[in-house]
Formats: sequence, structure tokens, C-alpha cells
Amino acid sequence: MRWIGALVVAVLMLGLAPVGSAQSKLKACFLYVGPIGDYGWTHAHDQGRLAVEKAVPGVETAFVESVPDAQTEPFIDKLVSQGCRVIFTTSFGYMDGTLASAKRYPTVIFAHATGFKRAPNMATYQAEFYQVYYLNGLVAGALTKTGKVGYLAAFPIPEVKRHISAFALGVREVNPKATVHVRWIFDWFNPAKAKEATEALRAEGVDVGTQTEDSPTFVQVMASKGLPSFSHYSPMYRFAPNHVVSGQLVHWEKIYIDFLSKVRAGKYTAGNLENIDIWWRLKEGAVEMGAQSGMPINPAWVARLKAARATLGGAAGGARTSVYDLVMDRLAQMSATDPKTGQPLFDPFTGPIRDRRGILRVPAGQRATYEQLMTMEWAAPGIVGPWENEPK
Repeated sequence: MRWIGALVVAVLMLGLAPVGSAQSKLKACFLYVGPIGDYGWTHAHDQGRLAVEKAVPGVETAFVESVPDAQTEPFIDKLVSQGCRVIFTTSFGYMDGTLASAKRYPTVIFAHATGFKRAPNMATYQAEFYQVYYLNGLVAGALTKTGKVGYLAAFPIPEVKRHISAFALGVREVNPKATVHVRWIFDWFNPAKAKEATEALRAEGVDVGTQTEDSPTFVQVMASKGLPSFSHYSPMYRFAPNHVVSGQLVHWEKIYIDFLSKVRAGKYTAGNLENIDIWWRLKEGAVEMGAQSGMPINPAWVARLKAARATLGGAAGGARTSVYDLVMDRLAQMSATDPKTGQPLFDPFTGPIRDRRGILRVPAGQRATYEQLMTMEWAAPGIVGPWENEPK
């Protein structure tokens, strides 16, 4: 049986020790779609990577930034050749390239952010924002004076459409006649396009809004006009401390630390990931509502939101409450778990919900399923603007 021992030694020399081996250093690598200085999506992922290095013993990390979708496989080849045993690919556009690489490197563990294709050695994961967009929609609906709320959007994929619709549902719950005006820039990180689109929204009469673009451009342009807005992915309070009211903040470190700890412990292997689809929201701590971490609502705006009134459920004749209290109540409900169902106590995609064409999408008393949320193409009532692949 000496050949077995010799084989193990050879494998170790090649840097291909079992991924979770306590005797070996685990190298985890990250493929980024933007620069780590974008202060949005990629910056937030990189903060998670840095947290891993401090929190998970025996793990070292590396990254490659600004990788085009078409170059997914060549860059993965390079990372594998450099000894990466776990590879996180952090863009929806990397999905097919990651799956092809997973098949080519069956002993390497892969995890793909925001996708839906998996393999024995490839998991999927997401820190999901729709709950937080809904909460910020409640705030935006209370703050608009023109009744026109803006949304600067990247690409018309189900994830972004889900977030816009959740935001619109919140806006209309507080302000039933308000509209949400969408501008698409077809880019994740492009400050020049973001500036142009924000100014176009302003020209339409938008006086409050949010975004899916990975720079602070939107909040800076809005602040230059004295208008409120929301942080996106990373805290943007410092860029406009008098005008960033709240925001959608991510904690990728929650997922990365948990995932790599399980790899080190041997719970996640290159053979049991086909059904691992991490979908973490408020209750898991993967996302946060806030102008900056620990600040759900900028104190400068609290009095105005306490003075604003909302009808519970949005129905005429319902009980009245302050918008501030409504937001805090909904935040608490979505951060808690119903012991009977294991789901949050409240979900914004609870029926009856019709789309902007009047078609019933979520029946009364039901919640949109995970599959419906992941594949969402319809637009919620009140959304104004072009909408690719809108179902009829």
C-alpha cells in the first residue's frame, strides 16, 4: 500500500490537497466584475474578502478585478494554476463560464453570486436586497413632493427588476399616486452614464430616488440639487451626509465566512454543492437598511418621517401611523422568523399584487415564491419607463 502514501505526497506537492484539509493552507480567490474602488458592488465583495482573512484561520485570499464576462474562463484557468482551491465568481455574467470551469476542474470548489446554475462542485449564493428596497421605497414615498421618484438602473435582469418593483411597492404603499421613473444605463459601473441619467431623471421632475450603479455619483448629483437619496451596497453617507437618508447595504462577509468555515470543516466539498443555494436576507444579517452601518435612517430625516403619515396596508379607512414607525415595524418583521414557516414575518411580495398592466401576479394571501422572485420580469404598478421582456 506504499503507492497510496506516495500518491498523497505527490498530490500535496502539486498543491492539490483536499480542499478542507486542516494540514494545508486554503487559498480562496475572487473574480470581480469591477474595480475594488468602485465603492459599490465590487468594493463590498472585497470588504467581505478582507474580513475572511481575519476571521477564518488557515485561509489566504487573492482577487482579480475588472474581468469582462467573456474572459471568465481564462481568468479562472489562471487562478487555478496559482493554487486557488475555492473560487468565488461575483457577477451574473460569469455564470456559464464558471459552470464550464467547474466541469473542467472537478476538485476545485466554485461559488457563483446571483446565478442559478450549479454542479457537484459549484454552489450559488446571494445577499438579497428586495426587502431593503421596499423599506427605502416607503421612505421615498413619504419624502417626494412632486410625486415622481427616480430609479437609476443597471441592466434589465430579473434581480434588478425585482428590486425596482419592491421599491415601487413601498413607494405606492405610502403614496398611492406616486410614480417611479426608471432610467437604464446598461452598465454596472459608469459614473459618466450615471451622472447623465440622474440629470435626466431630475429633468423629469424626480425629487428623490435610489439606484443600481456602483459609484456614489447618483447621491452626489442628487445632493448637489439639495435632494434626498439612498446608499447603494456600500455606505455613501459620507459623500452627502445631509442628503443620504438610508440605503441598501450588504455584508458579504457573513456569507464568505460561513462558506469558507464549512469548507475548512469538511462540510462543503467538491462533491456536495449541487443543492447549495445561499439566499440570505435581513434575518441572516447579509443585508442592512442604512445610510451607513448602524444608522437605519439618517437622524437629519427622522423628524420629517415621524411627521409623515401612512395608512396601514395602503387601504382607505385603515389605521394611520407615522412613516417612521411603519418602516421600523416592517424592518423588525422582516428581520424576524415565523417559527411555523421559517420565513420572515412580513414580505412585500404578498398578494394581491397586480403588475402595471393590471395582470394578477401574486394572488391574495400568497407570497411570491423563490422561483417567482428569481425569474421576475413584470413591473409593479407605478413604474414608468421602458421594460425589456415585459410579459403581456
